Amino acid sequence: MVSFTLSLPRGLALLCAVVRTVWADQAITATGTKFTLTGDDVSYLFHVDNTTGDLVSDHFGGPSEGFLQPSTLFQGGWSDGFTNTRREFPDIGRSDFRLPAIHILHSTGDTVSAFTYRSHRIVEGKPSLPGLPATYGNASDVTTLIVNLYDNYSDVSAALSYSIFPKYNAIARSFQIANNGTGEIVIERAASFSVDLPNLDLQMLELQGDWAHEMNRVIRNVDFGETSFRSTEGYSSHVHNPFFALMPPSTTETTGEAWGFNLVFTGSFAATAERFSHGFVRVLLGMNPLHSSIHVKPGETFTAPEAVAVYSSQGLGGMSRSFHDLYKNHLSRASQTWQTRPILLNSWEGLGFDINETALVRLAGEARDLGVKLFVNDDGWFGDKYPRNNDSLGLGDWTPNPEKFPDGLGPYVSQVDNYTVLNSNEKMQFGIWVEPEMVNPRSTLYNEHPEWVMAAGNHYRTLTRNQLVLNLGLPEVQDYIIGFVTNLLRSANIQYVKWDNNRGIHEMPSPSADYTYMLGLYRVIDNLTTTFPNVLWEGCASGGGRFDAGLLHYWPQSWTSDNTDASNRLTIQMGTSLAYPPSAMGCHVSAVPNGITKRNISIEYRAHVAMMCGSFGFELNPNELSDEEKAGIPKIMTEAAKVNPIVISGSFYRLALPDNSNWPAVQFVSQNGTQSFALAFQQQATVKPAPPPLRFQGLDARARYSNSVDNATYSGATYMNAGLNLPWQTADYQSMLIWLYKQ
Repeated sequence: MVSFTLSLPRGLALLCAVVRTVWADQAITATGTKFTLTGDDVSYLFHVDNTTGDLVSDHFGGPSEGFLQPSTLFQGGWSDGFTNTRREFPDIGRSDFRLPAIHILHSTGDTVSAFTYRSHRIVEGKPSLPGLPATYGNASDVTTLIVNLYDNYSDVSAALSYSIFPKYNAIARSFQIANNGTGEIVIERAASFSVDLPNLDLQMLELQGDWAHEMNRVIRNVDFGETSFRSTEGYSSHVHNPFFALMPPSTTETTGEAWGFNLVFTGSFAATAERFSHGFVRVLLGMNPLHSSIHVKPGETFTAPEAVAVYSSQGLGGMSRSFHDLYKNHLSRASQTWQTRPILLNSWEGLGFDINETALVRLAGEARDLGVKLFVNDDGWFGDKYPRNNDSLGLGDWTPNPEKFPDGLGPYVSQVDNYTVLNSNEKMQFGIWVEPEMVNPRSTLYNEHPEWVMAAGNHYRTLTRNQLVLNLGLPEVQDYIIGFVTNLLRSANIQYVKWDNNRGIHEMPSPSADYTYMLGLYRVIDNLTTTFPNVLWEGCASGGGRFDAGLLHYWPQSWTSDNTDASNRLTIQMGTSLAYPPSAMGCHVSAVPNGITKRNISIEYRAHVAMMCGSFGFELNPNELSDEEKAGIPKIMTEAAKVNPIVISGSFYRLALPDNSNWPAVQFVSQNGTQSFALAFQQQATVKPAPPPLRFQGLDARARYSNSVDNATYSGATYMNAGLNLPWQTADYQSMLIWLYKQ
């Protein structure tokens, strides 16, 4: 291992003697100031311009060893200089008319920056980001290049971090800005990942939606100008997720190039692909400038959130599996990430706010009789002076309601813990719902601390769902949340926490309050998940409003959507899987007619959709199940328990999308390759055309596999190329679970 720092004077005499750093795995090499990051199927190249000291993008894509001559551009007119250069860390002004990655308001009042190369170093492994979630790994997993830049005019420095995970063809980027001057600076824009791609014909795929309508695939051409989207909700949001992919129009699920970008951050963000007149495409992903304006005093440092990019030469499916494996191995740090999850029943759709100890113990007993292993007490259990009987009061007062729980939670939870789960020797586990970041105006907490609420001076405090947002940027609010959650978890044997968030942020005391809020939120969650590592934590934000890589760092799963309609959930779950592993999704079987769509779908179909996810469960009242539904439960429980280990640790394939086919399907392949299963669906009954064969992926072409449809044995090549013809009936909303066993 060799690690060095190369420093150059202001004159940038970059044609000095060539120094080369070579790692055993060749992950990062530096030839002078030409940098090559190499993965199993990716190369990322950039260099320092000898004249300007600017960082120049050379290549991000399939394996490449050489630094090619730059594109020939006609010189003339207004667009010259940096505008015609592919840049790694573009600032504002200095002849570049495109959007910058970094935009600083200096103490002098101007916003022009002039960052030039100073030095670099290569380190084994990956340094952590102070106060922020990030990918991690040791020297055998990841190598990091840190490039130091300096703006001599403002005495501001930048340290750019490039970490490559070769096995996953993934590059993680972030940067720090240090104020070395005597006046305060303001960070107005910070794009954690910025790269200028050549003139390629590209499309942007993003995930768009709203409450109960999350993660819909939207594809747009990357034309001249800005192709962009952003969240201004204060959180990653239902409306747009901090993920997008770029790809040529010819790319499919299994073939062609795809570049995936994902921000490891839970706050407001902005994503842009800007094509300028020369055709170069500038990719920017980072914090939303509307929620930035971060003040950095002399001697202080600002750290940008991390962004991850994955390159795939095997289509969108290859990109997704790289994200999944990277995040399970090197982002999610919870011990439960690789553990099978207990089948649960949540009380919300069964009882709503109409709860007390007697009703809940009875519901837990009914869950036990189904074979459920985890009973979750949802909203409505807390509040004294302002009892939580509806969503207009009590939020923030986290003490058990004395009328509903006269003896507190301890004795009640003990009753649930004493239940023995059907057909096992296991005792039932208990979980609870909380919404720590929020407060109702009708609460003791708000009456005592109205100053703790996120607000803008004397402006009206906008209510959503009858609640306001606590300002987690305040240390006293952070300490309050840490304190009451700690006390709650020590008051009873609670083994699961559903952490909800049911509104976005409207009024802020300043644009930077969102960034400060996120640092506070991460401090709170880091503290609690570290203190209680054996608790299974699940994130929720009115469903998928914060299904992001930032929170995936701290807890292993999130509630995917409040929409539990199985047909809608196919679209939502497959969209989510573009960036996030199915093992991190929470999916439940709810009652029919569905509470949102009023659709009536068989319990088998509902269960098969929910089995795609790492956390499988029910959200209904077992006593209200029909006889036919009750008769199907034993088979469902057996199937769910059998597939879950493969969902958790296996590889995922989207075989057919509900947007494009009446017969959508997904497949999982076990880690050792000996088993695979597919979940296949028929949406609508058809007389004609005939259903297409189900063609599998990810099998050993030369091996032979038996299947559970006709019990025949075929080669992997046959399953992948010819496929299986499934015996669909003439009925709407059918489903099948198909197993393949390697011989």
